[in-house]
Amino acid sequence: MITPSTEQAVASACRRLCDTLGLDQVYLAETVGPRRHYLAGYGKPSFDKPEQLRLSDRIALLWHGTISPEIRGIIRRDFRSIINLVERELSSREPSHSGMHHASQPKGNTNMHADPLTPYGNRPMVTPIVNAVNYEYASFEVLRQITDGEIDGYTYHRDDNPTVREVEHRIAALEKAEDCIVCTSGMAACTMTYLTYLHAGDHLIIFHDTYGANYKVCLILEQLGIDITWVDASDADQIEKFLKPNTRMIFLETPSNPLCKIIDLARIRQAADTVGAMMVVDNTFATPYHQLPLKQGADLVIHSATKALGGHNDVMAGAIAGSKEHYNELWFTRQAIGTTLDAYSAFLLSRGLKTFELRAATVAQTAQRVAEALADHAKISRLFYPGLPSHPGHEIAKKQMFQGFGGMMSFDVGDCQDDAKEFIKHLKVIYHAVSLGATESLICIPYLTTMLYLPPERRTSFGVKENTVRLSIGIEPAEHILEDIDQALAAV
Repeated sequence: MITPSTEQAVASACRRLCDTLGLDQVYLAETVGPRRHYLAGYGKPSFDKPEQLRLSDRIALLWHGTISPEIRGIIRRDFRSIINLVERELSSREPSHSGMHHASQPKGNTNMHADPLTPYGNRPMVTPIVNAVNYEYASFEVLRQITDGEIDGYTYHRDDNPTVREVEHRIAALEKAEDCIVCTSGMAACTMTYLTYLHAGDHLIIFHDTYGANYKVCLILEQLGIDITWVDASDADQIEKFLKPNTRMIFLETPSNPLCKIIDLARIRQAADTVGAMMVVDNTFATPYHQLPLKQGADLVIHSATKALGGHNDVMAGAIAGSKEHYNELWFTRQAIGTTLDAYSAFLLSRGLKTFELRAATVAQTAQRVAEALADHAKISRLFYPGLPSHPGHEIAKKQMFQGFGGMMSFDVGDCQDDAKEFIKHLKVIYHAVSLGATESLICIPYLTTMLYLPPERRTSFGVKENTVRLSIGIEPAEHILEDIDQALAAV
């Protein structure tokens, strides 16, 4: 009926009233004709001939005991702001017969919960940073509802946090998911997924064309008795030959890191179903602005939220979006191993999401221009960008991506690694740094950076060369980026 945060605010106010007046129970109820519907309060609710104080046309305060007329007047005054908030929330949940939203419905994202720090109705324009490690229980009933999973309540930071929960709702909405769980990094998200769903004797198919740190995690998984098959994303159309009866999960990126290979999600889903395997998609390169894997059969979507979702090189976080059932399972793992994100990082991520769609649109438009301009450059070979018709996966990308093809591309510079280094040394606008999806354009040599986790012989086993560079387009004007690339290539 009302949001968990409002329920907690009501419970706290009722508890204070109980303590002040020496009552055992005080609670709010919605009255509809002769019927009462319990909303929230303190103490075990009882409708056995309670005393009643009407606080509005539809809300009453109920208790057992004696309260003087003078105290009743004080209660009316003290509860006025809470009653206004409760009535707004009840009204916002009523269906509109005209098909329009009620005037009392909050602006913006109507799926967002009222903020726990402002229970009296004035919602902050930014997500509050709740640094609390622990929380006072409003009542044993509220504690029960939290521990039973009936409400999004808070007891201890490792379990949940209001700032973190708010950003989880935002990412879930972007991915069109039922829920989302946020953690400390993209690799924490990957590792949580493996630990939650893979067991000794299970088989994991993972593509070489994923972030290199997955290799290190897979070494640990093998120690736990998990069978792992590495596949080149170029062979994804032959996925059936890698399946086993015990294949439990297929883990992939599309576009892939760093060569932007495209994997047909529908085909992988069809193959996974033959053995009952999960399909897990790392959507960091594509972002939900361009691709919604859950709508194309994925069981889970993973993000390094450090990248485009955060977008400002100032926060490290990971996210896993999926069904409510998956949320509950992954929550258990996060709570057990302690990978809950801190409140300040969650705030930074929430702030980054405010401009995510604007940034993603700009980046995609610029990336298309840059890729088209570089496609025939004499000092560049093997340019990989899925928005180019020459890309081997272009047709599949057109089928499963929308609003452009993202801001990531890779290409070979000159003939050797020294040529790539010379090119990067002369860049003035584009920054030489790892990571991606930021407001600044970033470039690196994967062989020397993101793939350092792999043995040298594996780094070049699926198409990457020592002179391959990975470019993440930022929000600078396309002309500035192209001028910078041209002058740097002239030095090669």
